[in-house]
Amino acid sequence: MVAVSCHPGGYLQLNDDDGTLHHSVTALGRWCPNGSRLDGIESPQYAREADVTVKVLVVDNYDSFVYTLVGYLEELGAQTTVIRNDQVDADTARGMADDHHGVLLSPGPGTPAESGVCRPLIRFAEETLKPLLGVCLGHQTLAEIYGGTVAHAVQLMHGKTSEVLHHDGGLFQGVPSPFIATRYHSLSVVPRTVPECLEVTAMTADGVVMGLTHRNAPLHGVQFHPESVLTQGGYRMLGNWLEICGLEGAAEASAELSPLITN
Repeated sequence: MVAVSCHPGGYLQLNDDDGTLHHSVTALGRWCPNGSRLDGIESPQYAREADVTVKVLVVDNYDSFVYTLVGYLEELGAQTTVIRNDQVDADTARGMADDHHGVLLSPGPGTPAESGVCRPLIRFAEETLKPLLGVCLGHQTLAEIYGGTVAHAVQLMHGKTSEVLHHDGGLFQGVPSPFIATRYHSLSVVPRTVPECLEVTAMTADGVVMGLTHRNAPLHGVQFHPESVLTQGGYRMLGNWLEICGLEGAAEASAELSPLITN
């Protein structure tokens, strides 16, 4: 039996009885109450089927936006597997990552110390040159694990927008500079503590670190939320990252996509 649950952003998630994620799909043009369920569906007949070759392991840090991120990735042509940050042990997480083309570490309400398997997965990705993208908490964890300091931000940013300046290239290829980004965070990476192995790729005008990349491995982090409807170029950034993961044409496909807003 497959159960269908509705998530913020109009996203349908299909799970087996044991809770294992079976598939997820954007509920185009439709919204469901948070937490509602539709039981009795024997197969994921409403799921978008595609000839997918790139698989992304998404680590959910208990964040309400994770399935919006999943939706963007799948719309761009990727296949996703979602696990909670404490659902499996480190060895199992590394084994799962090894079976995927990329790893995305989601936002979350906690601190890097509470990010569970995100920490060993960052080290695994560095060692194996596995593409990895950390968003918000994932970005902070990327900085901290290499010696950076994550501290309380000077200004709390929850659902607020800022202009972000970036170095053209990598995740930001084809994205204007500056661009508008939506921020949900009370912690941030202290700029002076960014370790030598990481390069700052994006910042706000007042000096808050908004983007990081590893100098010797395909590891990236963004402090803002690319999946927000108010973030400019969110699809393009994720398309660029999927290109790094090996999904040809993802950046080009992003040009035809925009966030779905319904009344």
